[in-house]
Amino acid sequence: MRDLLMLGLFTVLIYKTFKDPMWGVLGWVWMGVMNPHRLAYGFAHDAPWSMLIAVALFTSLLVHRDKLVRFPVNAVTVLLAIWIVWIGISPLLFSFYPVREMHYWSRAFKVLLMVLVSLMVVQRRRDLDWLVLVLVVSIGYYGIKGGVFTVLTGGGARVWGPEGSFIEDNNALALATIMTVPLIRYLQLQSTRKWQRYAAGLAMLLCMASAVGSQSRGAFLAIIAMSFFMWLKSRHKLPLALVVLLALPLIFVFMPDSWSERMSTIRTYDQDGSALGRINAWHMAWRMAVDLFPFGGGFTVAGPAAFAKYAPDPSIPLTAHSIYFQALGEHGFMGLALFVGIYAMTWRLANATIRASKAVPELQWARDLAAMCQVGLVGYATGGAFLSLVYFDLPYYLVLIVVVTNRIVVAEMANRKKAAIAAGQVPRDVHSPYWGSA
Repeated sequence: MRDLLMLGLFTVLIYKTFKDPMWGVLGWVWMGVMNPHRLAYGFAHDAPWSMLIAVALFTSLLVHRDKLVRFPVNAVTVLLAIWIVWIGISPLLFSFYPVREMHYWSRAFKVLLMVLVSLMVVQRRRDLDWLVLVLVVSIGYYGIKGGVFTVLTGGGARVWGPEGSFIEDNNALALATIMTVPLIRYLQLQSTRKWQRYAAGLAMLLCMASAVGSQSRGAFLAIIAMSFFMWLKSRHKLPLALVVLLALPLIFVFMPDSWSERMSTIRTYDQDGSALGRINAWHMAWRMAVDLFPFGGGFTVAGPAAFAKYAPDPSIPLTAHSIYFQALGEHGFMGLALFVGIYAMTWRLANATIRASKAVPELQWARDLAAMCQVGLVGYATGGAFLSLVYFDLPYYLVLIVVVTNRIVVAEMANRKKAAIAAGQVPRDVHSPYWGSA
């Protein structure tokens, strides 16, 4: 039954993609983030759905190329483009396992390429709202299910993501779930019906419960950091503060003793084998990056060969378990600078969007969306410090959303400036940070 449902939905999706490339973008995001075919048990489970939707999307782009917008050129997109090129250099030069590089490179390349392509397709607020909704549904499905399980079992059950995906591991899924909460908050702020606001509030609580129930220490730290920034960036601060201050302690209180014991290892990391293994991997990444400066060792550095040469303890080869040390070890100091620079420039662009839209009631949605994307990036920066998720697609989609939102705001403010000049209300030599390109 699930296989037939998947086939039916996908057939409609392909048809809609040929009519409008935006449907292809939404389909790609849905397949890449949620991996719905992994929920089936028959032919649909291993069918090449992503490849088919990509072919349909690129065909639609050729047919409807007149509907595309010009590729935005700014600090974020330039760094993204350079990042795509750079991640192919280290594997070519210094890989310890060259025959295994192509699999990992192609996976990362496809995610980044589709983000760049989507920048020419996603144009309007409606497109952004649909994109946010698809992301919320794709990850919220696992988050809400995990939250229900956590409540019913008292934190005794963990939810795992779809096999073969970036969020298969329960820790990665917990971080993804947390990063989805501010997107749900954005939808809540834009909702016009009371039941929609209540449903969004319940979804946020269940997602946080799911993340806490995962017993992921990184997710726990991400929740703390994001809760503060969401309060800082959100409208209606008092009601949100009351909800957070009441909900989080209740969630923590009902967790089993195993949860408290695991969280306590944050302070006693020097006595935790897992933490020591990660620190060993971080030392390895640093030494490798120094030796190969400015390059790294490629996608396959988490193996015996690299650890035998660079690690303090070669006997425990582990993945970096940190987006920062993963980028450093795999792509060197230049790669780390590019990776961090993408999100730093995205944050700056979101700030420009918030400033420009602050005094325009019609653009309140843009301010909310840019702010909530920043909150999501705080979660990624915090929780990602303990997970190997450099190529995870969700944060790159937050980058996409911020760039498109800024483009819409800049165009709207430029139109308002032209109208004001035509009406004689603004001198032509007036320069404002809110006019023109942000």
